[in-house]
Amino acid sequence: MLWLDSADSAAPALPAVWLIATGASPRNLTERSELRRSTARRLLARQLGCAEPDVAIAHDPAGRPLLARPEGTGFALSLATRAGIVAVALARGPVGVDVERVETQGALPLEVLHPNERRLLDATVPSLRPLAFARLWAAKEAYVKALGTGFGRAPEGFAVSLESETTFRVADPLRSAAATGQMRIMKNGGQEVLAAAAIVLDGV
Repeated sequence: MLWLDSADSAAPALPAVWLIATGASPRNLTERSELRRSTARRLLARQLGCAEPDVAIAHDPAGRPLLARPEGTGFALSLATRAGIVAVALARGPVGVDVERVETQGALPLEVLHPNERRLLDATVPSLRPLAFARLWAAKEAYVKALGTGFGRAPEGFAVSLESETTFRVADPLRSAAATGQMRIMKNGGQEVLAAAAIVLDGV
């Protein structure tokens, strides 16, 4: 999986993930959606070698984004936005991407985690738990996006393990084999710390 940081960069191979620091500060869901779509259209036009107006993004009945135009590419698409960061994942199979802000204030919502994940946090140094939680949650959301279910699938029903600083593994009782994804940590303007995760699934 390739990771890029510019909407003007084309990936030489897929799957690929773009993490774009737009510098924008969207004030509401409408502005976040427009930022996400406009950034995605720009980089997809570059990747596909077409004009930006020729790129159209639609959604399936479950809300998963689809590359509606150009037709016939066979590519799967996933999008995410957080704090002015736009993430776009493009692959030849079901793909999910997510970005989460590391929240250092307030209690962590442990009830949404699998017991294995709660044990992982218990074993983590307290000062690093917010980062570990953000990494877990980004991985979980990327996974359900790739499944196409979103969190219609209970987040505590499958377990993410953080294999290294850049890889994670998902054990799901509804799937015969574990799935592996990648993650990155980034700083937005040197202030906020964010965790990004992406995964491509086989046989969905």
